[in-house]
Amino acid sequence: MDRIDLFRVFTRVVECANFTRAADTLGMPRSSVSAAIQELENRVGTRLLNRTTRKVTTTQDGAAFYERCQRLIADVEETEHLFRSADFASAGTLRVDMPGRIGRLIVAPALPAFLDAYPQIDIEIGATDRTVDLIEERVDCALRVGMLNESELIARPIGALTLINVASPAYLARHGVPRAPDDLVDHIPIGYASPTSGRLAPWEWVEGDTARTLAIKGRVTVNSAEAYIACCLSGLGLIQIPAYDVETHLQAGELVEVLPEYRAAPMPVTLLYPHRQHLSRRLQVFADWLVELVRKRCCERQETFDSP
Repeated sequence: MDRIDLFRVFTRVVECANFTRAADTLGMPRSSVSAAIQELENRVGTRLLNRTTRKVTTTQDGAAFYERCQRLIADVEETEHLFRSADFASAGTLRVDMPGRIGRLIVAPALPAFLDAYPQIDIEIGATDRTVDLIEERVDCALRVGMLNESELIARPIGALTLINVASPAYLARHGVPRAPDDLVDHIPIGYASPTSGRLAPWEWVEGDTARTLAIKGRVTVNSAEAYIACCLSGLGLIQIPAYDVETHLQAGELVEVLPEYRAAPMPVTLLYPHRQHLSRRLQVFADWLVELVRKRCCERQETFDSP
């Protein structure tokens, strides 16, 4: 096995954190992967990986070597494609993760045009509200909504989603229309628990330059945006939701915005990559397309819908 192939095996083991999983993705026997890592460690003269029965992690030398391997592999691939067409250089499969509603409402309807423009690129979309591990699950990029936790991932800011407060006409007819945050003590929110942490989100709004929260308990709690909106449509309570998410329901009169002067702070939208340098050509073109699409369809919308 030549050196660049050894580097490719090593980077895949690091990204999968598991010899067997790396072997499966490479289409190689596990024994061949193990032998390749041993050969590489012998060549460089240092231990690159810490092995346990459950997980494989890099040593300090291994972490530094991994970053160098990433650059070297990208340089080799770029050189190999130097005299090939742009379409051929973009060929391959991308694994992308995004929130379920953005995937269904925004990305999926626009995707045929992208695939027509880049017939050599295939897309695998994970559309879920769960936070995925880009390295562990070999995801090329992920769209995130909300504040980010500290990590070594590379973040590309896209914009922010306008959040609005909505309820169904049936709920408002039964419970009345809140006019100020103080009225919320007499109202019922639908709880939203993070599908990753389980943390229940409080009711939020911005008053002047101050962000305020109120812990009010509802009778129903969900952990997906689809269920959150469905419960609101059923008249079970108030929700706070990105405006794009319920645009058609607002236009149809199935939901109504309330407390328009007391919206929560906009939620940042970010595209995440596992690595900063040497993004593949296919990832570059898809990321640019996705950023433009999301900015146009979600982040630049500032419409105010009629309030009761």
